[in-house]
This record gives sequence, C-alpha cells and structure tokens, in this order.
Amino acid sequence: METLLELMGITKVFGDNVANDGVNLKIFKGEIHVLLGENGAGKTTLMNCISGLYIPNQGKIFWEGKEIQVKTPQDAVKCGIGMVHQHFMLVDNLTVLENILLSGLRKRFVFLNKKQQKREVLKLMRSYGLDVDLDAQIWQLPVGLRQRVEIIKVLYNDAKLIILDEPTAVLTPYETEELFKVLKFLTAQGRSVIFITHKLEEALRIGDRISVMRRGKIVHTFFSTNVDKNLLVRLMMGEEIEERKKKKSSKVEKDKRETILDVRDLYVKNNQGTIAVKGISLEVGKGEILGIAGVAGNGQSELVEALAGLRLAIKGKVYFKNKDITNAPPRLLRNLGIVHIPEDRHKHGMIGEFSVKENFLIGSYYRYPFSKRMRLQHEYIEEYARMWIKKYNIKVSDIRMKAKYLSGGNQQKLILARELGKFPELIIAAYPTRGLDILATKFVHEKLLEYRDKGTSIIFVSSELDELREVSDRIIVLFRGEIAGSLAAKEADNQTLGFLMAGGAPLFSERK
Repeated sequence: METLLELMGITKVFGDNVANDGVNLKIFKGEIHVLLGENGAGKTTLMNCISGLYIPNQGKIFWEGKEIQVKTPQDAVKCGIGMVHQHFMLVDNLTVLENILLSGLRKRFVFLNKKQQKREVLKLMRSYGLDVDLDAQIWQLPVGLRQRVEIIKVLYNDAKLIILDEPTAVLTPYETEELFKVLKFLTAQGRSVIFITHKLEEALRIGDRISVMRRGKIVHTFFSTNVDKNLLVRLMMGEEIEERKKKKSSKVEKDKRETILDVRDLYVKNNQGTIAVKGISLEVGKGEILGIAGVAGNGQSELVEALAGLRLAIKGKVYFKNKDITNAPPRLLRNLGIVHIPEDRHKHGMIGEFSVKENFLIGSYYRYPFSKRMRLQHEYIEEYARMWIKKYNIKVSDIRMKAKYLSGGNQQKLILARELGKFPELIIAAYPTRGLDILATKFVHEKLLEYRDKGTSIIFVSSELDELREVSDRIIVLFRGEIAGSLAAKEADNQTLGFLMAGGAPLFSERK
C-alpha cells in the first residue's frame, strides 16, 4: 500500500510531561486508521503535531514521501491535512456559512461571491448527507450540529487526510452509521482517515488498521481482522475487560417510589427563539435513573439547561421534593442538592484558564470548609482536590496546572469528581461518559448505580443506546421537543428506541 503520511520519532514535551515519546506511525492512502489509547495517552497531542497546532520537539514528518515542516494549521491545510477537533474550532458569533468560508485556506478569493459559495457548500453538504442551517450562528447550535460544521469545513478544504478526534462522542447511533458511510465513501475515493476513539467495537468495525497508544508511545499496530477486544484493552491499559455484571433494578418499586422531581407541561425556547421543549411532563422517583434518548437538536439540551437553571422556561412548572424551583438560579439548586454535569464541559463545566485545584472550587468556593470568614482554606482545598484526583484517577502532574492542558477525558473526570463529590440528591448528567476511556466509563456507570442505590435520583442523557439501556431504570425518547415514547429500560431494545428517535408513533405517554 502507498504511504501518505509517515511520522518518525515524534516527541512532544510540556515541561516535565512527555506527551509523545519517539512516535513512529505510517498512514496509507485510502485507509481508515484507528488510534486507540486511554485518557492522556497522547493521541490528541500527536494529532495536533500533524495538524500544526503544536510543533514537535523532535522527529520528522513525511508527506507523500517528502519531508515537510508543519508549523501552523495553514501549513497542514495546504498539504491536504484537515482535523476535526474534539473541542470545536468555531467562531460562535459567526454563521455556519461564515465559519466554513473562513476555513477555506486552500481557496483564493479576489472577490467573495457569498451566494455562489453558499450554493457550493449546500451542494457539498447534500452530497454527504450533512444538513445544517447555513444562516444559523454557531452559538445557536447544539453540540451534535457543531461537529457537522467541523466535518463540512474539512471537506470544503478538500483534505486528503482527515483526522477525527472522538467523532462519534456527540452522535446518535443513526448519525454514527451515516458518518461511517461518509468515511467509507471518502476512503473509496483515495482519501485517508485517522479516527481517534475509545470504543472498541467501533474501532474493530470501522478501522482497516488499529494503532494502540500508551504513555505517549505506539505500542502496536494491527490489521483490524487480526485482533480482538481483550488484546486491545491489555495493550491500552494492561487489564482485561471484565464481563459486565447484569444491572440490578432499582431497589424501590415504581409504585412505591417517592417523587423527587416533577416537571409539568414545560415549554423552553432554544437559542434561535423557537420552542425546543413543547409541553413536556415527567417524573423522576427517589433512587431512580431516568434515561433520555434522542437525536441531537430534539430538545434534550434545552430541557437539561432549564432543569439546571441555565435557561428560562417560558411556561410550565418544575418541582423538587414538592418545592417550586421553576427558573431557580444554579446556586439555589446546588444548595438544595441538585448538581449538573453539562453537555459542553468548556462552556458550563470548567474554566480552562483556572488551575485544576481552582476548578474543584466551582460552585463551592463560598461554603465551609472551602472558605472560612470569607477566606479560602487553601490547605483543605489542596487535600480535597488530591483526594478526588486519586479516586477518579485523573492524570495530572500538578494540581496547579491549568485545566485546559488536561486531556478531554481527564477534564470530564474532573467535572464528574467535583459534582458527584457533593453527594447530591438529584444528578442531571448530560453525556457524562463523553470522551472517557473504557475503564473510566465503567467507573462512571458504577458510580451512578451506586448513588442510585443510596437513594439519589438521576437524569441521564446519552446518545449511546446500549449505555442508556444498561444504566437506566426507565428511558424516555424526545422527538422535536416532545416525548415520543417512554418505556422500562429492561423492555427497551435499540430498534424500538431508534424508531422512536426517528419520529415513530408513540408507545405511551410519560404522564397518564
């Protein structure tokens, strides 16, 4: 097979942390090459070296047999390298079309004919089945649609090598299938794809070859037909996959369960000013996990934000333990025992410029024992942060380093540790395992079930249907802002859930 990209001895160091240690890697033309590794293994750093965001301390990059210098993203784009980052590179207050045109570094415009370019982008989108409103501003879009914009940007630049960092983390199973079709179509045209994922089934299914990274090095590369899940996990983490224990049902019978959260006829607008949540009514019982499924953009984000105090409801009521908390501010909700694991970890979950230690203070800095007589108790805060870092196996060399330098998965674990560490009565969790490796995902599932068994109520939003069925007691499906169906998790199957997500006829209403 003909080599498109070759890395020789790539090393990238941040202070005392060696993120990439002499990495050698070949990417062939027309292949999907999967890159596997646990959180903090160096996968994204390596891809950032290829895409021009980082300059390696040592090593060489060869493109179609010739050594190249990739010092800026412009250098990468000119070669034909495009990357869809896990943390999207979009300008929030520009439209979708403007973001796409802004990325057109390989195109030269004397005079920009916006109408003509819009027609070209529409044609490109339709050819790949990637529909987005080109006139919408980025800040108005849910996470799933923002990722589509990133993919369109790369295709607009006619990249020969497309790097996708955890691309299915924000996609539903149906959207994932559509993405796979697009990737197969692209590689059939001779383009190459580097596909970063934590999902073993996904890696074995989509990859032609699989490279495993551990502690900054490539430990082995396989053809996907010559490897199984257990071998991949051993190489990634040095552990076997344990058979998942069958989830026990909630200890409290549904009919005897105390209602903790009661949502009545709730209406919520999205960022574009249209109704995204249309008269939803639901209940969550004590010690129950209510799963929420739905294709991105069907009201999940707006519902969660309204319940977490981040978005105003325009109609309806929300009661927590019979107390009216409709449109209550986040601080009041926290004081009542409600925590939120947000969909967008950077916008609502953490402050990247703050240290890891300081991020543990978010939502608690004003409370004893974190502060006393209006002074922060730094000794206690450090001890507290180190305890939860150890419990959640967050890979960080110094608690004073900025949180933005953690890997995406470790950022998510920081948020989880901080929120679950408050021992809440209600957890609102939107995609809490997004970006986590296999063992970390298993750890989160076990934690949620442990909290549930202690009586905590949980709203659990996920695009992973298997995950929803495994963790939830009940599942509701949202379609166009309404409940399309509600069923017990043990009675659900992916076909039924997918049918409801696509707008199939309702099974029965959540509220009788």
